[in-house]
Amino acid sequence: MTEVRPPLAQSSPLLRDAMKGVLALVMACTIWGLSPLFYALLSDVPPAEVLAHRTAWSLIVFAGMLALQGRLREVPRALGSARGFLAVLAASAMISVNWFLFIFAIQAGRTVEASLGYYIFPLVAVLLGATVLREGLGRAQLLAVAIAAAAVITLTIGLGAAPWISLTLAVTFGIYGLLKRWVQAGPVVSVTAEVLILVPIATVYLIWLGAEAGHFGHDIGTSLLLIASGPMTATPLILFSYATKRVAMATVGLVQYLNPTLQFGVAALILGEVVTPWHMIAFPMIWVALAIYSWATFSSKHPKAPT
Repeated sequence: MTEVRPPLAQSSPLLRDAMKGVLALVMACTIWGLSPLFYALLSDVPPAEVLAHRTAWSLIVFAGMLALQGRLREVPRALGSARGFLAVLAASAMISVNWFLFIFAIQAGRTVEASLGYYIFPLVAVLLGATVLREGLGRAQLLAVAIAAAAVITLTIGLGAAPWISLTLAVTFGIYGLLKRWVQAGPVVSVTAEVLILVPIATVYLIWLGAEAGHFGHDIGTSLLLIASGPMTATPLILFSYATKRVAMATVGLVQYLNPTLQFGVAALILGEVVTPWHMIAFPMIWVALAIYSWATFSSKHPKAPT
């Protein structure tokens, strides 16, 4: 007698949910990876002004999202305790530096360095975990960190200067992730609280610029792009938050490499940035380090069955 199996969509709702999570994660990383094309359109606007608008307009999107969900009251809760407020304040400082430097790198024609920073970030996170949280490092992870360090040294010697944009992006994002551990709120709520702290500074800066010095309102195209920087910031973070609740962290870690890979491709193939021979040596070293790190992480979460 032939077994009749129910359709996949009916028999495995958890699998469907996981697939939606992976799709959301791919969409988030694709938006992040292609975002240099967006910020390149704002190359005539100083990075600080772009950052101020990005901060202000993203708050509107985040607050609107939480209002629709009836969760706005969670934002003051995240800032309620002294420890929570300090963690959010420090996180907002890290993410603002990260955002500013990313915009600066694109406008300065250094997107290749920005992509390298997000490749290095997972290994910086490993080091932060080992030094701050006292998390143990396996041999494979130590090897991955050593190869990444050798790649940075190679690039420093070859270019005659340390890749400070790459390192600063990786370190600020790593510290940002570390600080999020002490924020008692979900991803969207915590980011809303961080942006809420930054908005007064952004508003004062934009008022100081005034109608004459500022770019907003002088050209409809530029003005719309500055407004769009809010959804450009908020949308991938919301998609990422949705995904992390539905897929394994190993999957999250692996798919996130799509972001710097697309950034690198955009820089080299579309923005026409120069990829030096030293980059062609350093990047494969980083990729090898990430492959070792990913293998070690994935295999530790999936131990072999006893024989």
